[in-house]
Amino acid sequence: MRIHKLAAATLSGLLTAALVIGMLPLSAAAASSAEIQKDIDALKEKNKEIQQQINGIQSQYNANMDDMKSIVAQKSAVDQEIALLSSKIATTNEQIAAYGQLIADTQDALDAANEDLRALSEEHRQRIRVMEEDGKLTYWQVIFQASSFTDLLDRIEMVQEINASDRRRIEEMRIAADIVTANQMSLETEKGELEVVREELAADEAALQEKRTESDGVLRELEAKSEEFEVLMEESEALQDELMQQIAGKEKELKEAKYDEYLAKLALQGDNPPSDATWVTPVSGWKLTSPFGMRTHPILKITRMHSGIDMSCAQGTPIYATRAGKVTATSYQAGGAGNYVSINHLDGFSSIYMHMTNYVVSEGQTVSQGQLIGYVGSTGLSTGPHLHFGVSYTGTYVNPLAYIS
Repeated sequence: MRIHKLAAATLSGLLTAALVIGMLPLSAAAASSAEIQKDIDALKEKNKEIQQQINGIQSQYNANMDDMKSIVAQKSAVDQEIALLSSKIATTNEQIAAYGQLIADTQDALDAANEDLRALSEEHRQRIRVMEEDGKLTYWQVIFQASSFTDLLDRIEMVQEINASDRRRIEEMRIAADIVTANQMSLETEKGELEVVREELAADEAALQEKRTESDGVLRELEAKSEEFEVLMEESEALQDELMQQIAGKEKELKEAKYDEYLAKLALQGDNPPSDATWVTPVSGWKLTSPFGMRTHPILKITRMHSGIDMSCAQGTPIYATRAGKVTATSYQAGGAGNYVSINHLDGFSSIYMHMTNYVVSEGQTVSQGQLIGYVGSTGLSTGPHLHFGVSYTGTYVNPLAYIS
């Protein structure tokens, strides 16, 4: 998708820029620490941009997942509505079938009633015809053959009763047939209404099925997007890992460059710059346990520059300022110096005292040579009670043993 291609192109561009920074030399000569630091800063800026891209992708991915949850919930609701409509349609079909059976039964009853009516009418006509054929008599002949007036009345009454009885039976049958017909029409009407309801329910069900089909399509698109976002996240994190490796390599290069510059600075000013001042040893009863220079750290087990000397002595031994000056720092460093004091001697030289149990001066205070500044301890990164004593000249550490004895 366009989002995937655009983000991938952007991230690839960022990585390309980072690789150019990490691989091309800045000059024909070895890069300075300042130049390497500039490279590191540029790489970190690119890493920041990649992280912003990753955050944006994650945000889109989360929004996409929310949309998927919403569509799934809509589908579930539609499925419930479809199930309900299907149940209603089934019930309506059962009712229509029942009405159809009632209509068929009613038609059978109507047919039977019409047949009875036809039979009765035929029976009436047959009776009259028999009377005429058997005796060759007409209605008037039956009347006029009476032997007496009383017989005449009896004959008239008999004929009238026969006709009246037939007419009553015929009328009753016609009424019954009319009732059955009316019932049949009513059933047909109700059946028709149910068929309209069924059509409406079927139309609603079809609309819901269409809506569900649309939801399925949207869900498939969202699932495809999620997969693309996941791939893009993996690619982005891989790019970031590559960039972090570039930064780590540059930081290692920076340490090496700084050390080379340090050695070069020492070479320019000589092993130890001269000092006209008098220096006093900061502690008494000490023993040198680690000299100035490269060494393998006793705890970290890595080879690096030891910028001072370690003077082993008893816990609580007083520590004195090697020269007069101004206290520039009093602090605590957990992973290194522990409690320490730094003094600027105002002629380019400074001294530092580390791993104290505690110090008794404060930052900004002016101290005199030989003034008590603290006590020997084993705070910070230390294997036992000792004083790490360091001397620097114009910011570069030099060997303290060139100034104290």
